[in-house]
Amino acid sequence: MWSDILRRGGYALLVILLVTIGVQALMALAPGSVAEVILGEAATPEAVAAMNAELGFDRPFFVQYFDWLFSALQGDLGTSPITHIPVTEAIMQRLPVTLELAVLALSIALLVAIPLAVLSATFPNSGLDRGINAVTSAFLSIPAFVAGPVLVFFFAVTMKTLPALGWTPIEEGLGPNLRGAILPALAVALTEIAAFHRVLRADLIGTLREDYVAAARAKGMTGTYVLFRHAFRPSSFSLLTISGLSLARLIGGTIIVEALFVLPGIGQLISSSIIQRDVVTVQGVVAFIAVGFVVINMLVDVGYGAIDPRVRRGPRARKAPVAAKARTTQGKAVSA
Repeated sequence: MWSDILRRGGYALLVILLVTIGVQALMALAPGSVAEVILGEAATPEAVAAMNAELGFDRPFFVQYFDWLFSALQGDLGTSPITHIPVTEAIMQRLPVTLELAVLALSIALLVAIPLAVLSATFPNSGLDRGINAVTSAFLSIPAFVAGPVLVFFFAVTMKTLPALGWTPIEEGLGPNLRGAILPALAVALTEIAAFHRVLRADLIGTLREDYVAAARAKGMTGTYVLFRHAFRPSSFSLLTISGLSLARLIGGTIIVEALFVLPGIGQLISSSIIQRDVVTVQGVVAFIAVGFVVINMLVDVGYGAIDPRVRRGPRARKAPVAAKARTTQGKAVSA
């Protein structure tokens, strides 16, 4: 167990290092610098060079990176040279918005996709199944930056039921907060609905064809009982995996939606920092997202054990049913 934890931790550390090095390299290749943003367009090259030297951006690439890495390992992600706000503080201020948007989008996707997948698996290749597949295919082909304006036009402009822009903190009321969050969350959730539906539908159809499901039906159990008691849980492994990955991706991938709906989240923070060439903030935000992605992946692995106890017992427990089946088959062959 400990070797597995160390192996996963080593992979996670390698991923974070590669991601942060790549981000700093891309920011270094981008035209302009944070010194030019601070001093303005009228700044002379001498003034820009002096400002870069003052901020430490004139040092070699890996000197800058390892200096940042040493501070980050101590919990200090640096301070923005533009806003003079610590990066950790800026992330914590905006994290609730992005986290709420991601969780709400994931919840909407699961609440819609699971019933659709159950209906499709119950009546495979029927008119209902084909209709659901057509709708989810349309969801899959609509990116968030297209779905957002369409939803705004329909719900905010035409029906006038939801606000088009803006954000109300949850401290000022749950109702106004949800009214401002529902459209951006729905714009993000449409693609996830299609992915969740397709994965769960395929797994459910495969599980419902297993011999133990046929045996349960032969005992007189109802179709609904068999579906939810015997088939749903073993079919939810893939759904659990992509749900965890989707949550991690949504936390760092809502930049366009947050900019479209003017939401004060992490996505808007990183987009504005890129425009201002604020490499300190970009580096800190990307490192935070990378760590979150790794942690969520590890939680997904733990979730496997909650669904299937054989995962908690290790490889020997997973091989036991196979060995028992082999002994039974061998005994029947000897008897014959």
